Amino acid sequence: MSTSQRRRAKAFEPVALDHAEAVIVDQYTRLVRLAYLTLPGRLNRHRRVLAAHSLVQRALPGFRVRHATARVPLPRTGSADGGGPREVEPARTGTAYMTARVLSAALAHERRPRGWPDRLPPPRQLRPALPVVWGLRLFPRAGGTEEIALAQVLSELSAPARAAFVLCRLDGLAQPEVVDLLTAADVPDPEAALRAARRVEETVGEAAGKLLRSQEFDACSVQTRPTDLLRRRRRFRLLWCAAGITAISCAALLTIGPVPVPGDKPARQTGGRPAISADTLLRTPPDAWADTSRVDFSAWPARGSRTDDRELLTRALSAWTAPPPGTRVGAARETTTEPPPRATQLLYADVVDGEAVVLFHDGRRVVRYVEPASPSEPASLDFSRADDSDVTTAAALAVSRKDGKIRYLTAPWIAEARTRDLLRPDSPGSPLNVSGQGLTATVDAPSAAAPCDSLPVLQLRSSARIVEKHAFLVTDLGDLAPAHLSHTPLPGTGAPARQPREATSGTALRSWAHGACRLSELRGRGVRAVNQWDFAEQELPEDGGRAVWSCTRASTWRGPGSVLLQFRTSAESATAPAKVVGRARSTAACSRFGQHVVASTRWTSGSGHRYLLAAGSRDVTRITVTGDIDAERRGRALAVRAPEDARVTVRARLADGGAELGEVGR
Repeated sequence: MSTSQRRRAKAFEPVALDHAEAVIVDQYTRLVRLAYLTLPGRLNRHRRVLAAHSLVQRALPGFRVRHATARVPLPRTGSADGGGPREVEPARTGTAYMTARVLSAALAHERRPRGWPDRLPPPRQLRPALPVVWGLRLFPRAGGTEEIALAQVLSELSAPARAAFVLCRLDGLAQPEVVDLLTAADVPDPEAALRAARRVEETVGEAAGKLLRSQEFDACSVQTRPTDLLRRRRRFRLLWCAAGITAISCAALLTIGPVPVPGDKPARQTGGRPAISADTLLRTPPDAWADTSRVDFSAWPARGSRTDDRELLTRALSAWTAPPPGTRVGAARETTTEPPPRATQLLYADVVDGEAVVLFHDGRRVVRYVEPASPSEPASLDFSRADDSDVTTAAALAVSRKDGKIRYLTAPWIAEARTRDLLRPDSPGSPLNVSGQGLTATVDAPSAAAPCDSLPVLQLRSSARIVEKHAFLVTDLGDLAPAHLSHTPLPGTGAPARQPREATSGTALRSWAHGACRLSELRGRGVRAVNQWDFAEQELPEDGGRAVWSCTRASTWRGPGSVLLQFRTSAESATAPAKVVGRARSTAACSRFGQHVVASTRWTSGSGHRYLLAAGSRDVTRITVTGDIDAERRGRALAVRAPEDARVTVRARLADGGAELGEVGR
């Protein structure tokens, strides 16, 4: 569809300036909510709130429109009785025109030049923007788990798709109206954005409209919190000091001029003053974890023999505030390294394997500071996301890594620790020694470079003081917190949809043995949890045995996830890697917001005949193949003879009779 200025002018002619102002005032809350949901998710909620209000308030057209509007013809549509064309009501025309202007401004944030700072608007919007807020942080009131989950799904969409979803579900616009608005907002492919929005609608369901009207997405009903008061005071004082020093220096230079000093060299930087004092670090009482409903990193007590070493803590905080030259700084994907906030918690301080180690938690991140015994060796800092952690994802932290070995600090609620090999599902776990402070003995670290002949994991069990006999698996994927492994078994006949379970049963371990070697592909991606979902099984043609289809979903701390669709047969060994038949990144597939999946692959029988196999999840009732082969089967599985080079499209129909389901990643 054309996105030229001629097409845009034909769809929504400008309206009078006073009419445009009336539309903004009358529909201010709706327009602000639309802008807030369309703006990119990389902006924090405070900046998105201010940007949304600014975009709507700056959406007024130029002054020249006031006198030109009377001579511009209004758009025309079919009459109510189907007779001839009729003019659209002026109020509706003005609403569409102003909505398109707000959308165009919000979508411009996705088209900023490479390297352009997020805190600045796009280059075309650099004129002064109101409102401006000093000393306060604004953010909508927090919603429930469903609203948070919907926000994560929307963050994975493109900005045009988010806008299309809001226009359809919140404003209730018809698809042609949405396409016209996106075209007027300079979206290159509005139909693609609408298709992406429809896929989310199919996943989320009818509850989306109600969720979008909740306080979580209402940028006009906001809460306020102060910024860091002490840091603001320090910066104000530093500003005055810098201004005074600058004035004195300028006066001195004007008076006596520059005095060169031969051989003078700049002093070496040794690290800045800490943003907070070691005395203000938060320390959780030792038994708080057993008497709280929030079992996460905030419930960890301060442990280790050097928690009272003020000099070590000050050095660690100084390095965090302003790392000295040579300091090795590592951060998980999309994890900030900004200075410590006032509400920073001390988790651990001690000497581990000859190095001083300090662990912090600031509510959003866990930070590890390592100071080698030799002063000539540089210190290191590592940052990882830790927001919204729980019993399993806050169960351990990597304290040290040396020579292919890892030593963990376990949570205070961990009553037992074992090690086991995912590639040996029938072998029992081995007990792991844990000190009274929660420090484990060294364990083998999974290697991405070595052959995949073993994959060590930790099997931890929670204390009966918080949950009875709750054992679970975690494995190292390169970040400070190991990733939680879970398993969703095959659907039972007539049983309701199954939820992810702990991967400690024999069935779960045998399933994971076929996908364990794929975990190395997830290293360094900020993965929080990985679930292996066996979504379908199938009897193979010519008595070829049984096949199982799996979807392995890796969910990250920041929200987006990736999936691998895998296929394995009973003829393979118990630890043979499953065949990958599909993959996708930044998708809701195989999660609570993507509970339907269909996949296909090629398979050769023992007689040499080639087949196209396809299978779908529990709600699939029919599978259709089109292209070089035309076939259709009722049920959740399909097998049809097919040439090796046949090009086909596989789609599935769901039990509720909704839109057809396509393959993930294709």
